[in-house]
Amino acid sequence: MSSNNVSKAGGRVGLIGTGHRGRLYLSAIAERPESQLVAICDLNEERMKVYNQMLSELGQPPAVEYAGADFLKMLDTEKLDTLVVTTIDHTHDEFIIPALERGIRVLTEKPMTTDVAKCQRILNAVKETKGTCQVLFNYRYNPCHWKIEEVIASGKIGNVKSVHFEWLLDTVHGADYFRRWHRYKDRSGGLMVHKSSHHFDLVNFWINSKPKEVFGMGSLAFYGAENGKKSGWGKDYYRARDSKEAENDPFAIHLEDEPSLKALYHDAEHVDNYHRDMNVFADDITIEDDMAVLVKYANGATMTYHLTAYSPWEGYRVMFNGDKGRLELEVVENSHRHPISKGGDTAGVTHGEKALPNEGHQRIILHPLWETAQEVPFTKGEGGHGGGDTAMLDQIFGARPGQTEQTTAVSRLGANEIDGALAMAVGLAANESFKTGKLVKIDELLGVVL
Repeated sequence: MSSNNVSKAGGRVGLIGTGHRGRLYLSAIAERPESQLVAICDLNEERMKVYNQMLSELGQPPAVEYAGADFLKMLDTEKLDTLVVTTIDHTHDEFIIPALERGIRVLTEKPMTTDVAKCQRILNAVKETKGTCQVLFNYRYNPCHWKIEEVIASGKIGNVKSVHFEWLLDTVHGADYFRRWHRYKDRSGGLMVHKSSHHFDLVNFWINSKPKEVFGMGSLAFYGAENGKKSGWGKDYYRARDSKEAENDPFAIHLEDEPSLKALYHDAEHVDNYHRDMNVFADDITIEDDMAVLVKYANGATMTYHLTAYSPWEGYRVMFNGDKGRLELEVVENSHRHPISKGGDTAGVTHGEKALPNEGHQRIILHPLWETAQEVPFTKGEGGHGGGDTAMLDQIFGARPGQTEQTTAVSRLGANEIDGALAMAVGLAANESFKTGKLVKIDELLGVVL
């Protein structure tokens, strides 16, 4: 899939949504001379204060703080070149569209949005304004993923006929989606949209084709109250804060143990009553944790995909079968997890911001027909998400001081609104199939041919 309406360098940047993920963009803007964070907007004034404290520590001037109700005022006052959207998934369209209408370049966290109507509004806004909406799929920028696309494009395995993709989230990272707002499907679209859109986008990109038909089965198989009773893992508390029972629960997160989470959530929750540390074995979870999906692509290829959110180790395996051979990618992001009890160090390890001490390996194997298998060399990325975060930030905000400009190979990795819609649509179609038990055609679901 090609993306031709993305650009780089931030200029005057505004950010809406001052949660955990937004910190990545704040730090990136602060260290790049071509960009300046001039305004921030959020419903929670305490979190905005934390962001300005971070800017001060990085030697940057404070950003103007705007309450959530004053978002349009921020757009009209601050003369922004770029807006970064990191709010709750189902609200993205509320900020993307007004920014596009004002000629502001938009960078939005994945997923682009969470339902068909919102997707159509965003696509129409980009078309009408001729604006730029880039979806921040950081996994595209991981060097081992570049190499997969390069090998397939070179024809070494011929025409791709089928893909098998298994992604495993462990009981720290995977569990975290069940502690917070992501556990409600009306807010996140479920893991099929919020998390798997990453993976569906990668496959679209790798095989250079569009998904057409989807069938899926999904269930809440591990988390949730009933499953906790069956497995014996469940404990009876609402949230970890001030709970004796949560102190020795390996599935609990203790916000006070990680300074950044403490400042953003533990110390700020009195403003909006948002609880970041809820029990993963509660009875109000509406998303799935075990999902199997079949996808048919426009080029005739098929994919079998499985996501598990309660694995003892984290990583993924992808296999491509072609008419000239087979390509295999195995990434072990960590070989195992130890429980993080109250008082333990959780800094940066819950969502992959830094490599884990028990990090595994990355390996690409090429199996040409009638030849010996060979390991494919590639440059391993450093830092969060296999080096993907840093490369993506260089592409969207410009090179860091002392760094060279990005190559054409990297700059073309940006995903536009069509890429965002196609990735999200596979997840939406899977969710629909979960409900109906029927095959779902993406063009019919979206009401438009992309």
